[in-house]
Amino acid sequence: MKLTFLGTGTSQGIPVIACKCEVCNSVDFHDQRLRSSVLIEQNNTNLLIDTGPDFRQQMLTNRVDHLDAVLYTHEHKDHTAGLDDIRSFNFKQKMDMPLYGRDAVLNQLKQEYAYMFADSKYPGVASVTLNPIKNKAFHINEVEITPIEVMHYKLPVYGFRVKDMAYITDAKTVSEKEREKLKNLDVLVINALQKKPHISHLTLDEAIQFIEEIKPQRAYITHIGHYMGTHKEIQKELPDNIFLAHDGLILKG
Repeated sequence: MKLTFLGTGTSQGIPVIACKCEVCNSVDFHDQRLRSSVLIEQNNTNLLIDTGPDFRQQMLTNRVDHLDAVLYTHEHKDHTAGLDDIRSFNFKQKMDMPLYGRDAVLNQLKQEYAYMFADSKYPGVASVTLNPIKNKAFHINEVEITPIEVMHYKLPVYGFRVKDMAYITDAKTVSEKEREKLKNLDVLVINALQKKPHISHLTLDEAIQFIEEIKPQRAYITHIGHYMGTHKEIQKELPDNIFLAHDGLILKG
């Protein structure tokens, strides 16, 4: 399996043109973060998690030339706003793009992209098929995917486990029942927005504690906020098996 971090950041922060902080002025490529998304490649199947506002740029930068499906964690715009650009894959692959998500997510997409679902569609608009998922394992081609439900304050969000890798973003709390799905992981990817307390995101200390409880072989921090600090400095504070992810990072296993 191969996992590519297409983006590891958030929509948090102020425009770079007005900001004088270390992160915005860093020349280290590790600190240049697009909105969070990953590509999972398994058994010749390419699965994308989330189409944020940077979707098109992420596809071009990483030279992604094929997608089999898109999985959605939740309905917030920083995870859905790039969907319209899926049409390039429609044209190239000559197929509707399958989208997978909970009912609330798919209903939100139908509202925000109503023109995609109109009875009489404008020629050339993106074409998708909606596949509702529940909190139980399902398959796309030969790939088994297990949802992990986490809470983003009061909003349910799905993380996903594929083989010995799990990807979780926008989590604040995870029930004991869902934690059972995270046993015996090689890689855990988990969000940590910043160091200061936040109502709907794990802090860095909370993420580290969560990782220590789950005990994966390795863990990677994503959905990193503007105020976390620079990659170089934060990495020094982390245990040996925990890493700050960065855009373009590739994991193989």
